Amino acid sequence: MAPHVHSSRDGKKVSGTARFVGAATSGALELICFHPVDTIAKRLMSNQSVKVFGPGMSFAQSTDAASKIIFRDAYSKPAGARYLSLFPGLGFAAGYKVLQRVYKFGGQPIVKDYIKSNHGETFKRVFGEKSARTWMEATAGSLVGIGEIVLLPLDVLKIKSQTNPESLKGRGIVDLFVKNGRDLYRGAGWTAARNAPGSFALFGGNQMAKTYLCGLKDDEKPTFLQLSLSSMVGSIASIVVAAPLDVVKTRIQNRPFDSPESGYTIIKNMVRNEGMGAFFKGLGPKVLVVGPKLIFSFTVAQYLIAKIHETLD
Repeated sequence: MAPHVHSSRDGKKVSGTARFVGAATSGALELICFHPVDTIAKRLMSNQSVKVFGPGMSFAQSTDAASKIIFRDAYSKPAGARYLSLFPGLGFAAGYKVLQRVYKFGGQPIVKDYIKSNHGETFKRVFGEKSARTWMEATAGSLVGIGEIVLLPLDVLKIKSQTNPESLKGRGIVDLFVKNGRDLYRGAGWTAARNAPGSFALFGGNQMAKTYLCGLKDDEKPTFLQLSLSSMVGSIASIVVAAPLDVVKTRIQNRPFDSPESGYTIIKNMVRNEGMGAFFKGLGPKVLVVGPKLIFSFTVAQYLIAKIHETLD
């Protein structure tokens, strides 16, 4: 077999083609369906000045305040224009999302297979036979999550398009990379710090649900419903665990290129000016709306990879 083939849980081989196509298709479908939702969450997390829900505010006042944050300059425009305003930076988002899903959903099983082959017995000895797979999946996810910072420039440009488009006006992609190459990796440490526990919870929670909620053994193939359930558990766990650092990361990245601010300064100002609740801004929309995005893409990726593998086998 070609070197791009890696072992699956049942001892057969899952080709790199199946993993690439399945993960890429998942990313593309996620982008088409959920990019507006992602824009809404990013804009709510970036909001520091407008109070959305507070004492003395009526429901109408709260929804109006939220609309101003979400739709920005398109707030007073017709419904169609407001909806289209939720698709900024679509080119950056497409490149980032497809590459991210290929890297994350296609790469994590490779790292997990390596851990299983070289350190599997250690995990079984430390965590027990039943829990070892969950810990291997989680550890592999965490390592892949840290490595995801290589895609950070595309993520930064996507977030700036969504929350601070003025900083990109009149500038092409080459100009951005030549003049702001280092700035595009701003917040890399905070991104890694967010991704490590977030991806740990995503893949670990996913496998834990398969083992303990669905009662699946290593050689059993989950149904689509079981994949959806396990993806939901992992996705929600990931969002909640990563939420505080995700807010810090987003605020670092949406700052103008010529006005950077360190993560420590942002945290200090958040605690002083907004209180501890600021670390969970946007968590509700992320769990209720962005959560399904991750659940959708994770479920579809796992399902398509298995189906494409069966077709190619």
